[in-house]
Amino acid sequence: MDQTGTADETGTGTGADAWEWLRDAACAHADPELFFPVGDSGPAAEQVERAKAVCHSCPVESQCLEWALNTGRTSGVWGGTDDEERRRLRRNGRRRVPAPRGRQASGPGGTRRPRGH
Repeated sequence: MDQTGTADETGTGTGADAWEWLRDAACAHADPELFFPVGDSGPAAEQVERAKAVCHSCPVESQCLEWALNTGRTSGVWGGTDDEERRRLRRNGRRRVPAPRGRQASGPGGTRRPRGH
């Protein structure tokens, strides 16, 4: 889901079904602002690394990245990537999601509501 709360903008599903993967997102209880730093150096760069750490612990990291690539997300951290990393993936024609990097075998427990990433 984007910052405006818009769902199913790609027509890949209907309503909540298209967002089923978000229920397991590690970011569901994180501050959404963490994933949208202002700037790209100093504190913002540290914020990007913290956001990516949340993503790398997430059981749906690859679905999130695939969604971000398919919908052309150009800002924020999605699926463990920043805007420049996604731009490179698109430029290189890589639509396949990279293998998870050092992620835990299982994501954080508990029931989560879809919220942002």
